[in-house]
Amino acid sequence: MTCPISSGIAEIHGQNEDQMMTGPRLLYGEYLRLDKILSAQRLLSAEYSNEVHDEHLFIVTHQAYELWFKQIIFELDSVRALFSFENNATYNESSNDLSANLDNGVSYVLNESKTLEILKRLNRIVLILKLLVDQVTILETMTPLDFMAFRDYLCPASGFQSLQFRLLENKLGVKQEHRVKYNQSYMRVFGRDPAAIEAIKRSEEEYSLSALVQRWLSRTPGLETDDFDFWGKYKRSVEKMLAEQEQAAHKASMEQAREYLLANVRSRQAVFETIMNESLHYALVSRGERRFSHGALQGAIMITLYRDEPRFSQPHQILMALMDIDSLITKWRYNHVIMVQRMIGSQQLGTGGSSGYQYLKSTLSDRYKVFLDLFNLSTFLIPRHMIPPLTKQMKTKLSIASNGWNANDGQDNPKNSSESS
Repeated sequence: MTCPISSGIAEIHGQNEDQMMTGPRLLYGEYLRLDKILSAQRLLSAEYSNEVHDEHLFIVTHQAYELWFKQIIFELDSVRALFSFENNATYNESSNDLSANLDNGVSYVLNESKTLEILKRLNRIVLILKLLVDQVTILETMTPLDFMAFRDYLCPASGFQSLQFRLLENKLGVKQEHRVKYNQSYMRVFGRDPAAIEAIKRSEEEYSLSALVQRWLSRTPGLETDDFDFWGKYKRSVEKMLAEQEQAAHKASMEQAREYLLANVRSRQAVFETIMNESLHYALVSRGERRFSHGALQGAIMITLYRDEPRFSQPHQILMALMDIDSLITKWRYNHVIMVQRMIGSQQLGTGGSSGYQYLKSTLSDRYKVFLDLFNLSTFLIPRHMIPPLTKQMKTKLSIASNGWNANDGQDNPKNSSESS
């Protein structure tokens, strides 16, 4: 479709305007609906005949946040759809419908030709979040006295009433039980909006990005025990590494150093045992200290160790992007907490009835990290020379161009992962 061109430009080129314009003939402001966007700044202080200059900045900044949240959700839904559709499925880009192929025993295979598109869209989310983190500094140009001048007009409105941010968290994989207690009851926050309640419930019932990523990781090529059996080889390498470290500790000349080194080895043995012993792993999942299924964690470890292999390069970059998203949301929360403390201190209640600064501070813990296990992968790394070498058959398998991430198709389901455990 040709871009609309004004009559003035058409005249300059001596061309007929009707011939130049083949689209809907919308002007810039009409296409972007600027009449609605630029008239959406309602200053309550002005309505009460006490206009406060900085209220305009406050409104525009938060409206910009909501627009970017909408874009993040749009990208996130598309990534979830790409992760969820089987190899030969037709994907409707405009609908992002996740329900069609996720049930009824469908073969869950990620089309590897889509991994680059997934990575591109995840990186777009990363860049948007970086912008949102920096955007807080613009709001900080407002002084506490400026904010105090119009803050009372805001009650009972509050940032935790943002429907889009709640949907964003749910679609990523934040679980209801991991939320701070005050923020668990969305009926209290959105009770007067049935459409919002329905949207939140639907986002909790859909497969989150975390569930889809876990399903994808659990079928990493090489995990099969009747094939390369990475996990069996990895366990033997870990045992050898810890045995060598224990021998080195016993050789320490000073008793204090020997005791310290032996205690460190025993500590590492205990940590590795939590991933070698599946029941111990799921005990940590039940306590909220881990998120991933056991199979997904195995896949993540394998991809991390063999990230230099061409087949694992993009999957490794995807894992990095997922951590970046978690990190940036945490940074955004932190910047928000610092700004709130600066504006209202640490003792005032929030405009929505929360404890304000104290409530926001409590959201900075690991409980809100969706991809917590990826951050802790370095705990389970082993020296390069101990990484099990790939067999000739495995190298051939990784080099063969295939349509889908090699899998035991149809056997894994996100409902069986920690996402719904």
